[in-house]
Amino acid sequence: MGKRARTGLRPSDPFKAIADPTRRRVLELLQANRSYGAGEIAGMFPKVSRPAISRHLKILRQAGLVHAKESGREQIYTLDPEPLRRLQNEWFAQFTQIADTALKRLKQRVEQPGD
Repeated sequence: MGKRARTGLRPSDPFKAIADPTRRRVLELLQANRSYGAGEIAGMFPKVSRPAISRHLKILRQAGLVHAKESGREQIYTLDPEPLRRLQNEWFAQFTQIADTALKRLKQRVEQPGD
């Protein structure tokens, strides 16, 4: 039985999860520090209600982007970078050719002798 089945959460689309700027910021915080309690995360967003942060964390868990582990009465959240790697390798990578081509053209223009 997979991790999602044990949590009772239905899987969701990681693109939907990262579409929200608050959720992206939560991911950035977790990437930088590795783990935070739910209360600590909520405290970093003074303009966002605790219930809203809780919903954001649930969406991130459903997408498999974070894991929560109970520690006493609190949930400790950690980033799972693997789904982001898969997005990078399986979806975003198809667009790297565009950037590579643009850089090659720019290099050619810069290196051309002046007329």
